[in-house]
Amino acid sequence: MTSQANKQDKIALTPKTHTTPPAKFSHGVKKGNILQVAGQVGFLPAEEGKPPTPAGPTLREQTLQTFANVRSILEEGGATWDDVMMIRVYLTDVAHFAELNEIYNQYFEDQQLTAPPAARTTVYVGLPAGLLIEIDALAVLS
Repeated sequence: MTSQANKQDKIALTPKTHTTPPAKFSHGVKKGNILQVAGQVGFLPAEEGKPPTPAGPTLREQTLQTFANVRSILEEGGATWDDVMMIRVYLTDVAHFAELNEIYNQYFEDQQLTAPPAARTTVYVGLPAGLLIEIDALAVLS
């Protein structure tokens, strides 16, 4: 049996830009060198006393805000996009796949990654009305 002193703590990550999750989960968790970002959507940064609001009605607006939300959790845990091993993208409409790839490619070109890009899976799901995309990420820190 492992002693308590040898166990690494699992830390919840909630950046200032995020509201408290609506259910019993964390926006991100870190244990040792593993950081998991929960599925994020394109909500604008949290404003005290106001409900979350989508960045806009377009896939581009929501995708760029979703990336910003994922990135804020990565940074809260001491990670960057270079540490990300896996990205899962959840789209509500198969017709958005080509546009997503254009936005995705440009975004990561702008990030000037120094490591190979993460693996990616894209799946199609239902999301609450008005939301077009959700993204989660798994990072391994050096």
